[in-house]
Amino acid sequence: MKDKQVDLVFAQLAHAGRRRMLDLLMSTPGMSVKALSSHFEMSRIAVMKHLRGLEEAGLVLSKKEGRTRRLFFNAVPIQLIYDRWTTQYSAFWSSRMVDLKSRVEERATGKGKKHA
Repeated sequence: MKDKQVDLVFAQLAHAGRRRMLDLLMSTPGMSVKALSSHFEMSRIAVMKHLRGLEEAGLVLSKKEGRTRRLFFNAVPIQLIYDRWTTQYSAFWSSRMVDLKSRVEERATGKGKKHA
């Protein structure tokens, strides 16, 4: 993934409204622009402007069905960014740190097993 594409993805994810659009499309694949617009107080034109940016970043795919545009969330750009900065080595250690954090929290709250 080229740096320009990475910048586009991050720019689109920086806006709370666009993240909400992606959440809605993830939970309801194939949602129409009209249906998506109904979840926002902004105009349909404003929603379409946000969608254009999401499509340019590759985060939304659309399919024309007659006069209706069906919208789909595309997680590939996010996965490519994740893959770029996450190696098997870092994944191993980050999972160990999560495990350690959980154990420390369990002991702090008294829910962990007590060792003699």
